[in-house]
Amino acid sequence: MATPDQSPATRSNSPADSSPSPYATEEQTTVGDGRKAYNVVTDTVTGVNVRWSDNRFQAVFVGISVLVLTPVGAASAALNPSWNLPWFGGGAVGAFAGLVFGIFTSGIWLGIYRFIQHMRGRHD
Repeated sequence: MATPDQSPATRSNSPADSSPSPYATEEQTTVGDGRKAYNVVTDTVTGVNVRWSDNRFQAVFVGISVLVLTPVGAASAALNPSWNLPWFGGGAVGAFAGLVFGIFTSGIWLGIYRFIQHMRGRHD
């Protein structure tokens, strides 16, 4: 917190003031060292990925996988009477398969992509 005798130009930015202003310079809008370190640890060891772009990509990929594999499972169950499974049961199996496929495939893709980015020195 700034003391009353400090001018606005000499005040340090607190975590509450971390959002960039419309007048922020390029230096002020770059990712800080703490965030870079956090991204390296979460990408290589463990932790929660807080990148909006990664989470949005994974959600869309999983959603599309579920939407594609649900009718495939329903059609497979309807066309194969030896399974003794109603079409909606096949749809449920297909939806689950799409969920598992989407999570693993998008996670592996993001892992490879982030590995390449870290090797290039980009820890955004």
